[in-house]
Amino acid sequence: MKDTDFEEVTLTRQSIFKGKIIDVVLDEVRLPSGEMGTRELVFHQGAVGIVPLTEDERLVLVRQFRKPLEKVMLEIPAGKLETTDSSHLATAQRELEEETGFQATNWRELTEFASSPGFANEILYLYEATNLTKVNNPLPQDEDELIELVYLTLEEAKAAIKAGEIYDAKTIIAVQHWELTRLRATSK
Repeated sequence: MKDTDFEEVTLTRQSIFKGKIIDVVLDEVRLPSGEMGTRELVFHQGAVGIVPLTEDERLVLVRQFRKPLEKVMLEIPAGKLETTDSSHLATAQRELEEETGFQATNWRELTEFASSPGFANEILYLYEATNLTKVNNPLPQDEDELIELVYLTLEEAKAAIKAGEIYDAKTIIAVQHWELTRLRATSK
């Protein structure tokens, strides 16, 4: 089958909610079978995630409360793009400094991925940041954020995933990417 055989044609779109972070719409669609359907969609500008690694091979994580899940979680530093054409790297650099107080001289784009394509268009851009230095007067954190920094080795990060302390997809992908990069380096 061709990709076009799977396409759903949007017939109408109703705006349900316009917010600071997301917009929600309800689409009426014609399915490939010719039947009608509805889709609840969330539109988001996209975001960046940063994999900051210290000289002693520790991942810098932020520990914070996440209201949608009503739990405290360990995550990689991350933040939303201001617009769809915001610089991904500049956003990653800003978010690293705001959330951790670190700057990095080495940046490498790792991958990009859809967070939940069943209902949202959010794309996350993942960067590795190395050669970290603490900034004397870092950019201020967002006013509504309370963050604690946590430093984990690869083995500790994998254990945190197993224990459910690391629970979000972007951080799990970051840890897996870190492990794969390390495995490739040792197999050469």
